[in-house]
Amino acid sequence: MRRVIMLGLIVYLLVFTGLATRNGQVLALSLIFVVYISFSFLLSPQSPELKFNRRLSSERVGTNEPIVVQIDVTNLGSKLEVVFIFDQLPANLSVVEGSPSHLAYLPSGQTFSFSYTLQGQRGSYDLSPVKVTVGDPFGMVTQTKTVSVDGHFFVIPPILRLKQVVIRPRRTRVYSGMVPSRTAGTGLEFLGVREYQEGDPTRWINWQASARYHSKVFSNEFEQERVADVGIVLDGRIRTNLFAGDHSLFEYSTLATATLADVFLAQGNRVSMLLYGQALQWTLPGYGKIQRERILRAIAQAQPGSSQVFEGLDHIPTRLFPAHSQVVLVSLLTSEDLDMLLKLRARGYHLIIVSPDPVSFETSFLLDNPESKLAERVIRMERELMLKRLKRAGIQVVNWDVSKPFDRVAQSHLGRRLLWLPSVEANP
Repeated sequence: MRRVIMLGLIVYLLVFTGLATRNGQVLALSLIFVVYISFSFLLSPQSPELKFNRRLSSERVGTNEPIVVQIDVTNLGSKLEVVFIFDQLPANLSVVEGSPSHLAYLPSGQTFSFSYTLQGQRGSYDLSPVKVTVGDPFGMVTQTKTVSVDGHFFVIPPILRLKQVVIRPRRTRVYSGMVPSRTAGTGLEFLGVREYQEGDPTRWINWQASARYHSKVFSNEFEQERVADVGIVLDGRIRTNLFAGDHSLFEYSTLATATLADVFLAQGNRVSMLLYGQALQWTLPGYGKIQRERILRAIAQAQPGSSQVFEGLDHIPTRLFPAHSQVVLVSLLTSEDLDMLLKLRARGYHLIIVSPDPVSFETSFLLDNPESKLAERVIRMERELMLKRLKRAGIQVVNWDVSKPFDRVAQSHLGRRLLWLPSVEANP
């Protein structure tokens, strides 16, 4: 439209100059621009009718894995000389092959197709708006509109493989699994010795204990292994995840959450997840691959947020977690969280805390000077004191230096049974 206005001004000046000077050549020159503008309006599309279709190679991909997007544009109206199609992309997505914008010529009833390849970071992405511009061959008259086209996919966080995570909550479910249930029955772990009962397999007979008595025979008892309820709490508070600039540990927290959810579900447990941040986002408990997909998609959409209500861990809805079940908290922790965690432990919950180390992470971005080293020593001493109090209360704590692979750290801390469990502090 700006070109039309500019050419119109040129025509007006040429006509005014030709009439004022009575110069026929100047008037004839203005006719060229008049014809140019007339043909532009004659060849411009009146009411374009376009049908869009977007197809994705997958609805979910891993971080930095490619996903192919194909767009089909069908012309249901008259011939279109110039069609410019631009597929608008959200942030955190990059094009690795092809182009999301194309210039095409579309006769009536024809379809133009193009594809390109994307990759991106963890998140939930909506590719709905497509911007299309149609015009005449001279570029004088154009029409631009945005068309909403379905196209949604998830980029899930990376999942590291763990052999096992040993948990031992006080409460288990009735189904067979891998969690010791503290009850006698068929299992692998030795529980005790009792008097032989009819129906006991002969291989259970404890011959050493039976040899001490003339008229009694004793059998070994084993501990039943069942599945358990596991609730994972992902701390999404900004004040615990965001540091100077854009440096954040939240992506490491999502990686740990996805990895732990995967291994707990693989062991047959019933797993739920709670995102604690700007609001509470609850993934209902479930089993198997379907529950795994639900949790991964919830993690893909998770974003840190701030809220005065959920500034501390005091408002964690403990009613969502069955009594005496296993609760796993993935959080950087603050000094204000200590009392709430001790209360959870006192209520009978078996707690595991996976805490990405913010001290090591933040100091990696600071200058190496005496002031920074002194501040690091002070903050590290405060954090170590808090973690020691949690451990004395019977809470398993994994202080994860994110420069090391999480699977190795978790396997060394959570992959073996505790021989003893400390009691809860009486006066935290």
